[in-house]
Amino acid sequence: MNRVDTSVNLCGISFKNPVISASGTFGFGQEYSKLYDVSRLGAMCTKGLTLNKKEGNDGIRVYETRAGMINSVGLQNPGVDSFIEKELPNMKKFNTNIIANLGGNNLEDYLKGIEKLNHVDVDMIELNISCPNVKQGGMAFGIKANVAYEVVSEVRKICTKPLIVKLSPNAENIVDMAVKCEEAGADAISLVNTFKAMAIDINKRKPVFKNVFAGLSGPAIKPIALRMVYEVCKNVNVPVIGMGGIEKWEDAVEFLMAGASVIQVGTANFVNPYACIDIIEGIEKFMEQNGIKKLSELNINSTL
Repeated sequence: MNRVDTSVNLCGISFKNPVISASGTFGFGQEYSKLYDVSRLGAMCTKGLTLNKKEGNDGIRVYETRAGMINSVGLQNPGVDSFIEKELPNMKKFNTNIIANLGGNNLEDYLKGIEKLNHVDVDMIELNISCPNVKQGGMAFGIKANVAYEVVSEVRKICTKPLIVKLSPNAENIVDMAVKCEEAGADAISLVNTFKAMAIDINKRKPVFKNVFAGLSGPAIKPIALRMVYEVCKNVNVPVIGMGGIEKWEDAVEFLMAGASVIQVGTANFVNPYACIDIIEGIEKFMEQNGIKKLSELNINSTL
């Protein structure tokens, strides 16, 4: 039996520890389950889902950088119905929480996706508002706070699950965005998603990605993500899920100290498929060595 308590109550849901596999980096858990018992995770976040099946972007999708990666996958996924029919039953075999990540290109898609997920056995829904709003010229829902407020408000009216809103670091004002999402009814805030970035192939003399811009993740973004999480935690009253460049247990502890209730591990899973387990064990050992009995004791945001 552990001598420390790493459990967390997040929006009424019990987590055995604060480590969640981030959306888009863990599939639906099947591949990683061949390496270790994924039931050890606090939760698994599904691959980003959309109402209908998406094939994703053409061309190069992943490009390695010196301290991370840039991706232009384009939310390739089987669609909500296929997820419910084929992927969810397998995920339910694992003894851990399931967070369904949902995106959409218009409000109607979000609402229809929510209606379907309301009736299945997922523990929470994470709303990805970094998706392009096709009715507003392609600008992401998560750029302007007033637009995000409208989307979250409408989703909140019909969502029967605890609702997490995932924020883009490309928002005009990340703190204002978080506050507006809380006001609109978000039960929790998760941040940050990837940063807008690009790469150029100097031999071909053109951008690496067909869409020119793509999303930067990995260790390079951690200091900025940490700052954003710290600022948001000081300005909202709902739980915050921290992510962005978390590679080792020390990174996770920093986010927890900055005020995050739980954390998500993303790009690190590609470099070290055991990253989540290493981080869980590292947090436990750190707490034991420092006489910290409960995870909540790590939060020092209010004293900073």
